[in-house]
Amino acid sequence: MTQWTLTIHGGSGRIERGTLSATADAGARAGLGRALDAGSAVLAQDGAAVDAVQAAIEVLEDDPHFNAGRGAALSGEGRIELDAAIMDGATRAAGSVAQVTRPRHPIALARAVMDEGTHVLLAGDGADAFAAARGLEAAAPGWFELPERRRQLEELLAKGGDAFDVDMKYGTVGAVACDVHGQVAALGQQ
Repeated sequence: MTQWTLTIHGGSGRIERGTLSATADAGARAGLGRALDAGSAVLAQDGAAVDAVQAAIEVLEDDPHFNAGRGAALSGEGRIELDAAIMDGATRAAGSVAQVTRPRHPIALARAVMDEGTHVLLAGDGADAFAAARGLEAAAPGWFELPERRRQLEELLAKGGDAFDVDMKYGTVGAVACDVHGQVAALGQQ
């Protein structure tokens, strides 16, 4: 039997030691642990890589410590607009969504786009309607937004909008898995 592998990341931004409080650091590490546990549980039962990466990322989408789903950065207009993409190496199918505002798990919507196979990318209101038509769990926009993200946007806008702080945590989340059948799947979320 082939061994399985799961790799996740909780952000692509630069965070130096001491930037996060001990509480925030512990919360982020715990969230990463829960995501690894969720994906690993799928793979340990001989599950598919694509199911494992989705399970892992859904945990991070619900965790306010990460720039994905709940806790995502706001757009310049002060809205939550989420993106997600998934690819299944077994079938070479892919699905992605952009600027979605309603699905609690944008990665589940990207997966639905991939599984249906008619489109590779859906965006905005059309993507939100696609999610609703398929009965995917919705969240009120207020559920996604955190006061810290609003503060970050207001600070940026007060500086004229061009003062993008490269040291601020703007990163995304992602996952890659290889299952016991040697199939690979990957996903990312903005």
